[in-house]
Amino acid sequence: MKTIQEFQMAIGYEFKNESLLRQALTHSSYANEKHMKKLSDNERLEFLGDAVLETVSSEFLFLNYQDLPEGDLTRLRASMVCEPTLAYCTKEIDLGDYIYLGKGEDMTGGRERKSVLSDAMEAVIGAIFLDGGFDAAKSFILKYIMTDIEHKRMFYDSKTMLQEVCQARFKQNVVYHLIDESGPDHAKVFSVDVCVGDKRLGTGKGNTKKAAEQEAAYHALVQLNQNAT
Repeated sequence: MKTIQEFQMAIGYEFKNESLLRQALTHSSYANEKHMKKLSDNERLEFLGDAVLETVSSEFLFLNYQDLPEGDLTRLRASMVCEPTLAYCTKEIDLGDYIYLGKGEDMTGGRERKSVLSDAMEAVIGAIFLDGGFDAAKSFILKYIMTDIEHKRMFYDSKTMLQEVCQARFKQNVVYHLIDESGPDHAKVFSVDVCVGDKRLGTGKGNTKKAAEQEAAYHALVQLNQNAT
């Protein structure tokens, strides 16, 4: 596992109080395994970070999408701060490599689990907010989350968008096939193909069938867009 010093270099922010960052990266499985004192994991910081993220994302979208009504702004914000999108955002900083996980959670793929990654991302935001104030947290959010908006909107709405594309292009509905299911009951991994007719368009994995289908639809959209250019 990488060090918190390396993480600070990766995100371009140096903590005055590194214990905040350590807590933000501490999953409940690790805290339980190490018999740490109560509330030593990142769940409270996640609560705070979620609120800061909603404020910053709301302001950003309000100022940058002045032609959108309230309902569209709400849906666009949801696409930017939902669990799958936040987990996707963590790839740029390799957040999963820095999280303190219990052995069981680690061995069952916790470092790649979307819920673990998105929660840790929000906890890091909360930690930066406490350590450096609102402006520091805002800078982090704008740099790593509120970017590539249209791409992330497609990621969020992938199943709906794929259905619309396939209806228009192929005059057919898409069908999802479960091709594999592995792991223990508390950490299942589902693999899904999405097809139109007898043509496979994409494959996805997730801890739920719905998440796997969403990822498969996203990969299918990317492939279809590439083929169309």
